[in-house]
Amino acid sequence: MKRSRWWPLQALALLAWLCIGVAQAQEAGNDDGLWFSVDEINPGLGELPEDVSRVTPRDTIRSFLQLTRDENYAAAAHILNLSDIDIGEQRERGAELAMQLSEVLKRGDWLSTSNLPARQDAVIESSPGENPMAGKPRRNIEISALESGGETYDIRLGRYHVEDQEPVWLIMPESVASISILYDAFGPSWVEEQLPERLKVSLGPLMVWEWIAIPLFLLLIAALGWVVNKVVVFLAHVLPTGGISIFVTRIKLPVSLLVMSFITRTMLDYVVSFSAMATTTFRVLLVMVIAWSLGSIALRLVDTILLNMARKLVGEIDDTKSRDERRFLTSLYAARRAIILFTVVGVSLYVLSQIQLFETLGLSILASASVLAVLVGIAGQAVLGNILSSFQLSLAKPIRVGDLVMFEGQWSYVEGIFYTYIRLRVWDERRLIVPVTYFVSKPFENLSVKSSKLYRYVELTLHISANINTLRKKFMEYAEQQEHVVENHRLMCAVTAQNGSQQTLTCYFVTSEPLLGWYTEVELREKMLTFIRDHHPEWWPRDIMVVSREDIAKGEGAKMQKTIMATSAPKPESDD
Repeated sequence: MKRSRWWPLQALALLAWLCIGVAQAQEAGNDDGLWFSVDEINPGLGELPEDVSRVTPRDTIRSFLQLTRDENYAAAAHILNLSDIDIGEQRERGAELAMQLSEVLKRGDWLSTSNLPARQDAVIESSPGENPMAGKPRRNIEISALESGGETYDIRLGRYHVEDQEPVWLIMPESVASISILYDAFGPSWVEEQLPERLKVSLGPLMVWEWIAIPLFLLLIAALGWVVNKVVVFLAHVLPTGGISIFVTRIKLPVSLLVMSFITRTMLDYVVSFSAMATTTFRVLLVMVIAWSLGSIALRLVDTILLNMARKLVGEIDDTKSRDERRFLTSLYAARRAIILFTVVGVSLYVLSQIQLFETLGLSILASASVLAVLVGIAGQAVLGNILSSFQLSLAKPIRVGDLVMFEGQWSYVEGIFYTYIRLRVWDERRLIVPVTYFVSKPFENLSVKSSKLYRYVELTLHISANINTLRKKFMEYAEQQEHVVENHRLMCAVTAQNGSQQTLTCYFVTSEPLLGWYTEVELREKMLTFIRDHHPEWWPRDIMVVSREDIAKGEGAKMQKTIMATSAPKPESDD
């Protein structure tokens, strides 16, 4: 192959092109990492005043706030990058935009210059483990993010460099273009414009007129809330008695707070505008109140539905109802706890998203979340353990609402399973409040785990001469007459123990449910004792008998015995 004679020139051209490309890449990389290179900065504004500092982001914003506080808007215009405005209009338009931006920052965001970087390169001075951006220079940063008309507008600082001059920080052109839009949303309200200038003087963190207007504003909102509360109470009395009236009565407070919050938010948006500190405080509180009110209304709705369904399906909470109904009621309590959990998480996320906590504090919050989680886990170990145990009970269902349990010698019904405790109703109408973790860590006897049927028994101690067949027939007769004795084929009566001249007779029966079984047991015992006392008093166990004409051991209807009963030990013979 024949080589071209121009190949040396082509090689030199290629080498030169590569060198230029590398140089341009290095220059571009320098611009990308440190600053934006420009030919000139705001040529239409003239010379830079001495009291304007633009070296670091903190100095830039601090200088802008001080100049606008002194109403020196012409000097404050040097903080703005007016490259998108014609040179001839930069002086007049720049002062106007500086004034508008100062009003926006007064009312739109509670800006603190101490949170801004104090380094020229805006490097975050923290370890990389706390913030992934640590140690990296930045050429633009966000100082505020405001919403208007459903759109979010960022106010950002950018670092600009003119050849042979020190880099400076300015409000970026994209942010300058949105100042007029934000001024329409956050500028002085009509009410403020009508006030005399002497009331617009700053007095501490607020202006004079705000110290007067805010208490009046709060009194007006409180009066509206009182009216809403009375209206809700009136509706509760007018509505028919039942679930709806109960629900309306329970939501009077959250509804009042909800209406107050929406009215306050409307007035802040369209009627009156306070300074950034007051507005930010109001908006954060309103978001929290609205979220809490909506969550409370939803929870009270679930509680009302739960109450009505419990009354219809179960009635009084015990194990006389079917197993499916008690299981369903337990599932309703579990659903209530799940709704509470989801409501708390949802409200927390909503509040964080609305107040923009993560944007304000930065990524360091995310880095320290693991430490916070450990601290919360240690501090709230008991509470978290109870919550997890509560969900475990709801899923596994070793007990259900209405079950009869024997817990630490207490015979009681499970009346409610809540987040951190279980409420037990003792047979004498006392309530035991037991922490969930304590309950699941102790053995307990569930008398209703399979069905409400329960074996009960009557135990009698008699003399060895007692006729068991007679007593067995009498017990069968009495048991079959009892309403709550079921499965008569399981009736049984037998001697279960014997000691000397005594024997123990035990009679077994099955009842429909434990509490009625206890009543049946005591009634059968009374009948058996009455029968023995009236007809066979000689069957009582005894070692010593007082002999007289009338034996006090005999009951009514018993025939007089001609023989004298002796003691269990033989009488010693006389010496005569």
